[in-house]
Amino acid sequence: VQLVESGGGLVQAGGSLRLSCVVSEFTSEEYIIGWIRQAPGKEREGVSFIRSTDGDTRYDDSVKGRFTVSSDPGKNTVYLQMNNLKPEDTAVYYCAATDILPDLEVAILPPYYPLFEHWGQGTQVTVSS
Repeated sequence: VQLVESGGGLVQAGGSLRLSCVVSEFTSEEYIIGWIRQAPGKEREGVSFIRSTDGDTRYDDSVKGRFTVSSDPGKNTVYLQMNNLKPEDTAVYYCAATDILPDLEVAILPPYYPLFEHWGQGTQVTVSS
């Protein structure tokens, strides 16, 4: 299984970026993809999650109304549209996949992040003030 992120970069506060995560060689039909970020000196923070079976989503309160997660099954790609970016959004953003966690309400909890079996290499997002 491979996850490859792209789309990070440097943007001014108030700007937008769209991250992409291409998921390859993942045979499970039921899985959850999470966008999890980590800023220097901080714990990992789950930003957004999407379930493959029905497209159900969850968002951290800090990004609700600004970020949107979506998927294109035909392209095996999950997107994270980030609008109205703030300096506190600066972090390395990882996409991660799990097919062993039972549901979104569990997957969004930080203690369960180690159960995401597959991780991408990360993409840097930097928001200047």
